Amino acid sequence: QVQLVESGGGLVQAGDSLRLSCAASGRTFTAYVMGWFRQAAGKEREFVATISRSGTISDYGVSVKGRFTISRDNAKNTLHLQMNSLRPEDTALYYCAAATGGSSWYKDSSDYRYWGQGTQVTVSS
Repeated sequence: QVQLVESGGGLVQAGDSLRLSCAASGRTFTAYVMGWFRQAAGKEREFVATISRSGTISDYGVSVKGRFTISRDNAKNTLHLQMNSLRPEDTALYYCAAATGGSSWYKDSSDYRYWGQGTQVTVSS
């Protein structure tokens, strides 16, 4: 079991940057593949980024690749998402998630067992 708490969301203008954080507690952080997902109003939950247990492998959704960077600090049990060049279509509730499977990374939300409550990101045009 791991508890996840997101922070860092807010209201920004198009072109601005935000850095989201996810604090993990309860179990060994390095045991989990981590991911970020987002869900806009009226839309399906969308894969944003994933990172391996050691932090050496990462992957991104096509809509954010080149603009967002996922990272983790295993010593501090934290996960981060640096978001640059934000666009109005990035507006969504962003979730931190932890997976317990044996693969290095996952892109499907169904592969993640633990989820945070989410942090809202709103980008105005």
